Amino acid sequence: MITIKEVSELAGVSQATVSRVINGSDRVTDATRTKVRNAMESLGYQPNSAAQSLASSRSNTLGMVVSSLDGPFYGPVMSGVEEELRLFNKHVIIASGHGTEEGETNAVQYLSSRQVDGLILLTECLDANFLLALNKKIPIYLINHHIEGLEHRNMWLDNEGGSYLATRFLLEQGHTQIVYVGGQPHKQDANERAAGFKRAMKEAKIAITKNSIERTTFEVEGGIAGIEKIYKRGIPFTAVVAGSDEMAIGVYEWASNNGLDVPNDLSVVGFDDVNLAYYVRPRLTTVNFPAYEMARASARMAVNEIYKKLPPHGIEFKTNLVVRDSVKPRT
Repeated sequence: MITIKEVSELAGVSQATVSRVINGSDRVTDATRTKVRNAMESLGYQPNSAAQSLASSRSNTLGMVVSSLDGPFYGPVMSGVEEELRLFNKHVIIASGHGTEEGETNAVQYLSSRQVDGLILLTECLDANFLLALNKKIPIYLINHHIEGLEHRNMWLDNEGGSYLATRFLLEQGHTQIVYVGGQPHKQDANERAAGFKRAMKEAKIAITKNSIERTTFEVEGGIAGIEKIYKRGIPFTAVVAGSDEMAIGVYEWASNNGLDVPNDLSVVGFDDVNLAYYVRPRLTTVNFPAYEMARASARMAVNEIYKKLPPHGIEFKTNLVVRDSVKPRT
C-alpha cells in the first residue's frame, strides 16, 4: 500500500504538506499542490476518506435535496453541483423531496443524519421559518430561492424579469391576445414568473383577467391542462407564455391535437431553455435559465465557506431571451 511518506519523498515535501493537500487546506501554494497531486497520481495513492474525516471532523460530503430526480431541468443542476465538488475532492449525496413538504423535510433529515458538512437545496415546499432554523444547525445554500435573512446563501434567478422579457417579445411581434400558463401558487419562482407576465401586459395597457391565466404544474401535462382550461373559457388568444419549457411542449401537444399550427396559428414562448427546446419542432423560443452555472456557483460557495472559511455571498442570475422559431409576427 502506498503511504503518505512515499508521496512526500517523491514530491520533495514534508508529510504534513501532503496531508494539507489531501485535506484541501489553503495553506499550500498552487505549485506545491500540483506537485503533490502529480506524485499521488504517479504512485496511484488513494487517500483514506475515513481517516480524513476523523482528522478534520468533516465528512467531505455535502447533501443535496431536489424536488425531483427526473425531467430535463434537474439533471444539469445535479451535474453542476457534482462536477464542481469533484474539483475539490468533495462528494455529494442527493435525495429527492418529491415536490411535497413532507418529502423535502424527510430528505433534509436523512441527509443530516449522514453527517454531511452542508446542504444544497433546490426545494419547492420548505418555508422561510424552516430554512432559517435549519441554517442555525448546518450551513445551507439555496438554488433558485431567496429568503430574507439568508440573502448571502442564495443563488437565485430574476424569474420575473425573464417572464417579462418573454411577454414583451410577443407584444413587440404584434400580439395582444396573450395568455399565460404557469406553475403552482405555492412555488416562489412560479409566482415571480406570473408577475413578470402581468407587469408586461400592464405596461402595454392590455387588460388581463384571471381567465387569461392558469396555474397548474410545470410539467408537460400541466401545459396541456392549463391551455385547455383557458380555451374552454372562450378566451381568444394568438400567443402563449408558458412558465416552463415542459409546459410549452404541452401547449405544442394541445395545439396539434386541436388542429393548430405553431407558430402560424399560435405563437409560444417557454422558460428554462432545456436541451429539448432546441430539438422540438418548431424550435422553441424561450428564456434562458443558467441552471448548470447556478448550481456550480452554489457548490463553490459551499466549499469556500465550509472548507476554506471564506464568507458566503449570494448572486442574482439574470435571464436572456433565446429567439428561435415558435413565434410568428402578428399582422
